[in-house]
Amino acid sequence: MMEQKRKDNGVAAMAVCYEKFDPAAYLQYNYTPPRADFERKDSIVPWKLACLHRAFTEGDVSGELLVDIGSGPTLYQVLSGCEVFNKVLLTDFLDVNRQELKRWLRDEGGCNLDWTPYLQHVCKLEGRQPSEWTEKAAKLRQVITDVVPIDVHCSQPLAPDVLPPSGADCLVSCFCLESVSPDLPSFTRALGHTRKLLRPGGHLLLIGALGESYYFAGPGVRIPVVPLDEAQVCASLKESGYTLIRLEVYTLPPDMRVGVDDVTGVFFLKAVNQ
Repeated sequence: MMEQKRKDNGVAAMAVCYEKFDPAAYLQYNYTPPRADFERKDSIVPWKLACLHRAFTEGDVSGELLVDIGSGPTLYQVLSGCEVFNKVLLTDFLDVNRQELKRWLRDEGGCNLDWTPYLQHVCKLEGRQPSEWTEKAAKLRQVITDVVPIDVHCSQPLAPDVLPPSGADCLVSCFCLESVSPDLPSFTRALGHTRKLLRPGGHLLLIGALGESYYFAGPGVRIPVVPLDEAQVCASLKESGYTLIRLEVYTLPPDMRVGVDDVTGVFFLKAVNQ
């Protein structure tokens, strides 16, 4: 009983931290140069996009429905997946993030980041001309079916009937689970909760922070993060019932450490729900 109360209190405290989350500041901190410098081979955003492009084009990830777990105010994580899946579902706990995504989907302006360079870069990865980014944007708007609330700390993270009975064919999640969990056991449980959304044989593509204890989600808005290492990520993955296919690690160059967090590296992993 006491253990359950402690868990609930930790999760509730995290929810309070997120009440002041500022999508515009978060995007500025993490999705503009130097972290999103498409001319640099060692910039973090191009590395993430390359990992996702490869994972989605190796031929084993397929099906009808891709679900993005904890989209935040970002779209980059589904730019390659939208070419593979006919339906893409975006999810986030925060209404401010869901509204940010919906503004882009409605193409009504007022978004806090211009995703054009991202679309152009992924077109190049796909062997297309950067000028074809408008077609890619149209495709993305066509296949994204909805932006819905999610709570990864609930045993059923999504509302009933959001997914077909068989579940999603693939899950992608970037910087969500370690950033909303008060401790390592909560991170592992959240990973297990999300697995329930995935069909047997479906794939998980997970990107997350290594060695990070906090990040800023707005001026003075400091959010704690579970500091993970590679061994902990692999152990949590195994405990949650996934089978690891590949793990890759990116180490931040000194000039990528821009004072908005204390992250030392980023992991990308591809796993299957067996």
